[in-house]
Amino acid sequence: MSVFGIGLAYGIATLVIMFSGMPIAFALGAVAVVFMGIYMPSASLDTVTQNVYEEMASITLLSIPLFILKGAAIGKSRAGQDLYSALHAWLHRVPGGLGVANVFACALFAAMAGSSPATCSAIGSAGIPEMRKRGYSGGFAAGIIAAGGTLGILLPPSITMILFAVAAEKSLGRLFLAGIGPGLLLVTLFGTYAVIRFRREYKAAEAIYKNGGPEAAILTRDEYTLAERFSLLPRVIPFVLLLTGVMIALYGGYATPSETAGLGGLLALALIAAIYSVWRPTDLAPIMKSTIRESTMLMMIIGMSLLYSYVMSYLHISQSVAEAIVAMHLPRWELLFAILVMVVVLGFFLPPVSIILMTAPIILPPLRAANFDIIWFGVVMTIVMEMGLIHPPVGLNIFVIRNVAPDIPLRDVIWGTLPFVLLMMLAVLLLCFVPGISTWLPDLVMGPDGSR
Repeated sequence: MSVFGIGLAYGIATLVIMFSGMPIAFALGAVAVVFMGIYMPSASLDTVTQNVYEEMASITLLSIPLFILKGAAIGKSRAGQDLYSALHAWLHRVPGGLGVANVFACALFAAMAGSSPATCSAIGSAGIPEMRKRGYSGGFAAGIIAAGGTLGILLPPSITMILFAVAAEKSLGRLFLAGIGPGLLLVTLFGTYAVIRFRREYKAAEAIYKNGGPEAAILTRDEYTLAERFSLLPRVIPFVLLLTGVMIALYGGYATPSETAGLGGLLALALIAAIYSVWRPTDLAPIMKSTIRESTMLMMIIGMSLLYSYVMSYLHISQSVAEAIVAMHLPRWELLFAILVMVVVLGFFLPPVSIILMTAPIILPPLRAANFDIIWFGVVMTIVMEMGLIHPPVGLNIFVIRNVAPDIPLRDVIWGTLPFVLLMMLAVLLLCFVPGISTWLPDLVMGPDGSR
């Protein structure tokens, strides 16, 4: 059979087995093993475990379970709720300040935890009830938290970016730095939309009240004294200092990503023990269980995705697809558009981890040939994959929100997230016209990247 026929069969088999409901890790592994048995030497089946181990034997990948431990330590304590409360107290006088506080809380928690679902769960459990209590519509409140949670895969430490750095063989520190500017851009766009949307909902509530309707909850104002605001800071500042210290250790060259992750995990455990008295075995059990469960799930997906990509490369499927794309001689921006559309379509069915590991061998060679900055593209691709977290049918963050606030109809949650999808598209356009938003910080801290 020709390479085209094998590639077509490989793709169809993957779609069929995924739609059967099999977990992603086992689906990818099963397809890879079957095609190894059919098209590769029989002895290759004896080396499946060895291949998976060798593909995963990366010191960079070691940082993933350690960052997950740090996120679990913070997410399973009251750190997220305290962070939200402090931001709300300081921003309550801003129109739409509660929504803006939730956006900032999501951004800071995402930077500490590195996980989108953890961010949605921790901030959403406190933020959504408070917003709804003050008259924010269910869809609006859900959209703010779901979109804010996506920052978990853009702001460092990002597990998705760790995998992209491994797949693209690029500096993880440079990629982390490249995500900060676009992350702040998205925070600004989300916060601005929250203010604008709040003003509209406030005017509607005010009109109802003036026409003799009941006083809308959104018209109520929280008041905090200066002493009350400062009293909320002692529990938040240590975690912000932890985030700052981890970033300084990483970007200052004092520690490798794995060492930084280990340091962050241990310090997070120490902080929750000191601040929240979470140190007993019964208190630590949920943290360790969550870490082991999420780490095992991710590492299984990573291992099977890497085996899947290895088989695809051995059968020359990825090389042939890359050569075919190059042979089309598309203008560089049309090439980028076609690749991003493909990523969006894959986002309907796959999580970011699988998208990166499955597509990197195919899309990176044409992008390099078109002289795109791979670090910049990694950030753009991450934002596009963020969209997949808040649009159906997969929309992981949507279903996390449904668990946090089951009384909000799924339809309202989806409609609430769509404006944020459009804002992410706007951010991608801005990055295409002004790539310096992403590249200026890594160039400033680490010098120009000569490998572009």
